Amino acid sequence: EVQLVESGGELVQAGGSPRLSCAASGFTFDDYAIGWFRQAPGKEREAVSCISNNDDSTYYADSVKGRFTISRDIPKKTVALQMNNLKPDDTAVYYCNVIDAIDRSFWGQGTSVTVSS
Repeated sequence: EVQLVESGGELVQAGGSPRLSCAASGFTFDDYAIGWFRQAPGKEREAVSCISNNDDSTYYADSVKGRFTISRDIPKKTVALQMNNLKPDDTAVYYCNVIDAIDRSFWGQGTSVTVSS
């Protein structure tokens, strides 16, 4: 059974630097790209960042480019999202996601980040 468990969400002041973690199990970790998404109150879920399983290439949304860094630890089967210089607009529930070989999408339960100004 595929499981994704996010952690690290917190209430931080603007400019803060929390680190989120996604622990994966139930699938061959290094066979799939893993992404981070977020959903702010009243808004649709949006892609934040993704890391490839092939060559560790990365994608970042324009809104977080230069502030967030995604990385993965293959032995630990975790994907981290280091968030720096947070802004109130970064307030959201953050989710990690994996899509398997037959296009099934799996989500974690999310971890909440609140940025106070």
